[in-house]
Amino acid sequence: MQVLGILVLAGAAHAATLDVRGIIQRSVAANEVNWKAAPNYSFVERDVETKGGRQTTKTYQVLMIEGSQYNKVIAINDKPLPAAQQAQEEKKLQQEIARRHGEASGDRAKRVAKYNRERQQDHTMLQEMAKAFDFKLIGEQAVNGRQVWVLDATPRSGYRPKSRDAKVLTGMRGKLWVDKKDYQWVKVEAEVFRPVSFGLFIARVGVGTRIALEQTPVSAAVWLPRHFRLDLTTSILGYGRRSIDDETYRDYRLNSSPRIAQSSK
Repeated sequence: MQVLGILVLAGAAHAATLDVRGIIQRSVAANEVNWKAAPNYSFVERDVETKGGRQTTKTYQVLMIEGSQYNKVIAINDKPLPAAQQAQEEKKLQQEIARRHGEASGDRAKRVAKYNRERQQDHTMLQEMAKAFDFKLIGEQAVNGRQVWVLDATPRSGYRPKSRDAKVLTGMRGKLWVDKKDYQWVKVEAEVFRPVSFGLFIARVGVGTRIALEQTPVSAAVWLPRHFRLDLTTSILGYGRRSIDDETYRDYRLNSSPRIAQSSK
């Protein structure tokens, strides 16, 4: 009976490991769908930036124009722009549409490539998160009306980051909330618990740095961010700095104009 009990327990543990691995693999696949679909949407973005004790708030209408994003300012410090400034921003938008529509193919390629590089950096970090951590299923919850699995994430022994940005993952731990129906990342929270140095120890990301991401469904198959917060503590050549970026996203809409909302491939 003891041998049988050991075998049953071992089998149960192995099944749990497979379940967690399957959750992560399916969630990574869902994120891939989201990333590919994101350029097909316009949205409103509200940015709150805090540096040196000073806070600024700007709200943008984010549009796709000929293969890359354009941010049209629509509010400052949560106050709509005066009529004259609204007209100025609309004029700038129309001028940018005309400029991009008429630009040389080489200039367009450089602009779109820059946009795609920035998108790829963010995408690579999400992919690396799945590789950088060991995940442990610790429970189930309801979040924003969705039933989710809750997983602890701790640094994986032997992980080797593929980029400088991904190096910070080696000093982080966190939690992941995965939707049980769609395998989407409903929420991610992570914090730096040991400092990570860059560039021959010239720069360091410090303990207390925190990242939070929340996502929401925008269609039957696509989820996109609704809130992102980065509370960053760094030191450069021994001088400490702290900054907070808090971004919220709303009013996602499929692009309606092929010319103004041309997705990059």
